[in-house]
Amino acid sequence: MGLVFEDRASDSAHIERVWRSRSEGVDEMTSIATGHWTLVVWEEGGSLLAGVQGPESHATRAPVPAGATFFGIRFALGTTLRRLPMERLVDGAVELPDVTERSLWLAGSRWPRPDFDNAEAFVRALVRADVVVRDPVVARVLDGQPVERTARSVRRRFLGATGLTRQTILQIERARRAASMIGDGLPIPTVTHDLGYVDHPHLARSLRRFIGHTATDLRDRRTTQLSLLYKP
Repeated sequence: MGLVFEDRASDSAHIERVWRSRSEGVDEMTSIATGHWTLVVWEEGGSLLAGVQGPESHATRAPVPAGATFFGIRFALGTTLRRLPMERLVDGAVELPDVTERSLWLAGSRWPRPDFDNAEAFVRALVRADVVVRDPVVARVLDGQPVERTARSVRRRFLGATGLTRQTILQIERARRAASMIGDGLPIPTVTHDLGYVDHPHLARSLRRFIGHTATDLRDRRTTQLSLLYKP
């Protein structure tokens, strides 16, 4: 069956998505690019583990442990963990120590272990403790609101808050949207036109970099298991 995903949106300004999954009969997946960082808790071989997965600037192949269950909180763009600079997390991860059935260690303190249903309460506690913050300039730009900052200043804020440039984030989101549209059966020329790609080779390069598969692979479903890909 592969990786079986369940995900939901959130009403928290600090959370982009909450998800959970389990692995069944798959040993590898394609981890597609994302501008977001994620707190992940998983059970593997009877052990509980947790980590912070950073933004991913390109698609990679990743092993999948057999019979494992996963839960994740994908944080909104511009939301940061004070003690982990985003630029150090890009294309990387940090494992969290001492995870138990009830709690985990994060940012120098012990916190109740979150789950699919209480993710918002967990993040609210982190925000109140000033462990998780959201850059107001990045938030306003993402919402399409004007900011009294120079382009250079905004670029620095994006890099500091996400580890990536705004242009890279937009390219990732466009590629994810393209992959979703192709998977839904839309013709490749239509996707190319509607999303503003110059031509098919331009789309192909973007998909290979950020999704790890060609448009033909996605159309004909000749792909390895993909990480969380939901409709934007």
